[in-house]
Amino acid sequence: MATAAVAGALGLLWDWLWSERFWLPHNVSWADLERPGVGNFPRARHVLSAFPLAAGIFSVRLLFERFIAKPCAIHLGIQESVPHQAQPNAILEKVYTSITKCPDGKRLEGLSKQLDWDVRKIQGWFRHRRNQDKPPTLTKFCESMWRFTFYLCIFCYGIRFLWSSPWFWDTRQCWHNYPYQDFLIMFVHHLATIGLITFSYINNMVRVGTLVMCLHDSSDFLLEAAKLANYAKYQRLCDTLFVVFSVIFVITRLGIYPFWVLNTTLFESWEIIGPYSSWWLFNGLLLVLQVLHIVWSYLIAQIACKALVRGKVSKDDRSDVESSSEEEDVPTGNKKCPYDGSSSNGANQVNGHMRNNCWAEE
Repeated sequence: MATAAVAGALGLLWDWLWSERFWLPHNVSWADLERPGVGNFPRARHVLSAFPLAAGIFSVRLLFERFIAKPCAIHLGIQESVPHQAQPNAILEKVYTSITKCPDGKRLEGLSKQLDWDVRKIQGWFRHRRNQDKPPTLTKFCESMWRFTFYLCIFCYGIRFLWSSPWFWDTRQCWHNYPYQDFLIMFVHHLATIGLITFSYINNMVRVGTLVMCLHDSSDFLLEAAKLANYAKYQRLCDTLFVVFSVIFVITRLGIYPFWVLNTTLFESWEIIGPYSSWWLFNGLLLVLQVLHIVWSYLIAQIACKALVRGKVSKDDRSDVESSSEEEDVPTGNKKCPYDGSSSNGANQVNGHMRNNCWAEE
């Protein structure tokens, strides 16, 4: 009895989770998509193939960074750097593990008395200890070169496919004959992303998904190119690429995205297929994404303006600025706070925000 009750409850939960009235327009069922001869459509189970493909892409990335990116970095004069090792100390290591940053004044004085160390020496220990956990410039260069190559290839592939697609030129085509549509390019893109993409794949919104993917890919590779130039110490090139990235980001996210993509997902789709349950969720997520675009564009504009006014994009917030030997000779009262916002690198700061964009990345 108990087993039958559990099975029945699970069956009800399964039916609720995959309710056709939530996922699909009216008068369309899952069985319609399974009929032979109708076409080859996405299946929810296809998402499982993301796991072996992710392992394959990760292997390609390791080979790329080892045999292509690293030799390029060395050719540009970027060498493997070993940060200054902090003196082993169990007490300070325990404090570092709990807070990772230099303690406040009162606790610092207590540690000074406990260890019989000068306060400045303890501050230096925490600075060196943090730098041990930061990736060297060579590693960051290889990571950025991989992302630059991947984003550029994906964007070029998307443009090549979409150029001959009718919905690239007329967004109303995204909703004609929905949900009986192709899925090849979205299948390839979906395997590398989560969130909205998983939702759109199950929901079969593949045409409009290709537009969103290509739109967001248009600026990602420029950000990575700017970071590569920064690591290679080509500052002028870095600044130029970052400004170009900023302009394209703002145009695509604040111009093309709302007036092209949101226009079709909100208004043209309403007119052609009408709203249904998952339609509201889908557009709600896209509107949340637009709010994030506004926030990111504001942050990027600030950084780009600083680059234009000062003639230099700020340093990488993961760099080893704290380990500089010059800092050791600067009086504490005159030393710039290592966590000052002006010391953050625009490219890495923006990249951190953009990785949360489930249409873009990662």
